[in-house]
Amino acid sequence: MARNVRRRDVLSGIGAAGLASTAGCIGGLGGGGGGGPDMLTVVGYPEDGIQLFRDFYSSYSDDVNILIPDGLRDGDLPGQVGNDMSNITGTAPAAGGPNQEAFQSLYEDEYGESPGVFTTQSYDSVAVGILANAAAGENDGTAIRDQMRNVANPGGMEVGVENFVEGVEAAANGEDVNFQGSSSSVNFDQNGDPASAAYAIWEFTEGGTETAEVQQFEGSNPDGNGPSADEIPGGMGREIMVGILLPETGALASTGADMINAAQLPAIQVNNADIDLEVTTQLEDTETNSQSGVAAANSLVNAGFPYICGSASSGVNVPVSQEVLIPNQVVGCSPSSTALSVTNLEDDDYIFRTAPSDRLQGRVMAQVASERLEAESAATLYVNNDYGQQLSNRFSSVFEDEFDGSVFRQVAFNQGESSYSSVVSEAMSAE
Repeated sequence: MARNVRRRDVLSGIGAAGLASTAGCIGGLGGGGGGGPDMLTVVGYPEDGIQLFRDFYSSYSDDVNILIPDGLRDGDLPGQVGNDMSNITGTAPAAGGPNQEAFQSLYEDEYGESPGVFTTQSYDSVAVGILANAAAGENDGTAIRDQMRNVANPGGMEVGVENFVEGVEAAANGEDVNFQGSSSSVNFDQNGDPASAAYAIWEFTEGGTETAEVQQFEGSNPDGNGPSADEIPGGMGREIMVGILLPETGALASTGADMINAAQLPAIQVNNADIDLEVTTQLEDTETNSQSGVAAANSLVNAGFPYICGSASSGVNVPVSQEVLIPNQVVGCSPSSTALSVTNLEDDDYIFRTAPSDRLQGRVMAQVASERLEAESAATLYVNNDYGQQLSNRFSSVFEDEFDGSVFRQVAFNQGESSYSSVVSEAMSAE
């Protein structure tokens, strides 16, 4: 049986380098002292997480281990919930690219603060879109699509944050470039997903969150290349158009603000440089809502934008892709939509992302649950959409099949409820 040990007491004073050796030595909780699961996995968004975690702590001890993914990484949550949430371990796609430090310096110089979650992926999404547009030589979605792997995958001049403008000029001059991102190397597999990714294991701290460890993982199809154009036409003296479709309001507003800042940086770099190219961007708010997201995407398409950075959540990204981007032959590149359903879209190769699929994150979470938290049994609470259901299913199957764990139950919850006490109780009850 997993031991009753508070995670923060164990982690205190251990640096990131030393954390790897503690895996498997940090006790989880027999969360249901009356026979309930050892731990709880929660998949959702901060807006609903506030009430959900309030209801959890009103009925259960804060010694119960809880595991959450990137969707709930919001440093304001503990203050809003009224608990330090020190029993929570998180996982999230991390900044593991060769240019992460250069990106951080650029972001801090421009905005005077440190970048938040999914900011590296947002920068990379816009940067690769600008490069592909420069290589295509026209504001045409199909032409840009066919240059995505030409500018991102190996071969040609290496381009990063510090020499980004030089790389845009090179692509516009018909030269082969290889974008090296801040989130990853940004090599797209045959599905348009990252071929590799870094994941952070993190925790809440006073006033924010803190990464305890970062690990590199391979994606689902690391050797898949996908289609690309045989030539790079390029062209100077023109406008490059990039739409930004991210949440200013709604459940992901707190995350979206930093993502929007990061997404605007590549355009700022080009427009501040003395080159014969200009980048035009237009921001539209998804409101973290599928209907609003579709309307916002249509606004960008009707304005002539052939490439869109977005959207953020899979519950918005899937309908936006199916109803707007794919039919209009517009390239979409999400920096944070991670659901498996995005990989499986019949998209004619118009849909990419710089965030890795939840197929990978589900495995990372199962490994953390088993080896770091020493849980032998779990239950999941998940938001009732593609993101929540698919990540819950993936975590559960890997936890059981690869780590010999038991998942008592998977419990869905709806957004916007006034109370989550009943679903918390259902998840934490005995098998």
